[in-house]
Amino acid sequence: MNETPVEALGPPPFRFTPSDGPSIEGPAFSWSFKALVTALVFGMVFWFIQLWVNGKVSGGAVSILSWFLAALAMILYTWWCMVRSVTTLNAQELRQTWMWQKKMELRELAYCKLIRVRGLEWLIAPRLYARTLMGKFAVFHCADPRMLAEFERLVAELKAFRAM
Repeated sequence: MNETPVEALGPPPFRFTPSDGPSIEGPAFSWSFKALVTALVFGMVFWFIQLWVNGKVSGGAVSILSWFLAALAMILYTWWCMVRSVTTLNAQELRQTWMWQKKMELRELAYCKLIRVRGLEWLIAPRLYARTLMGKFAVFHCADPRMLAEFERLVAELKAFRAM
């Protein structure tokens, strides 16, 4: 592989290929977590509608109403992004869709750690903490067992590669 002048000056780039093909993709959050968050968000919407119907939110307090609706819109947007969030791993990068795209080049990885709560993985998605050689870091969630196995392999291979 041809190295760019910048790569030739620093440490060699880390290379990783997923074992299940050129790219692996899976949901970032478990279905149980998505169901819990969905119930909470729509419970709040129902509660607000009940307050409005019963006259607890007065029309005279337009600023209070607009602030509450703005907060509700942000919550709904966050919920929508979380429900649709997908994590992708290929030979070049690690990516997660979210409110913004999280992306990290694999060749720039310096450190990775898998964080999980064993026994509660059905609710709390395991996450990969990744840091680059420049100090940039990101956290990638993963609810797919195949992706989790690839994350474990990635952490082990990166640790062995950087120990040389």
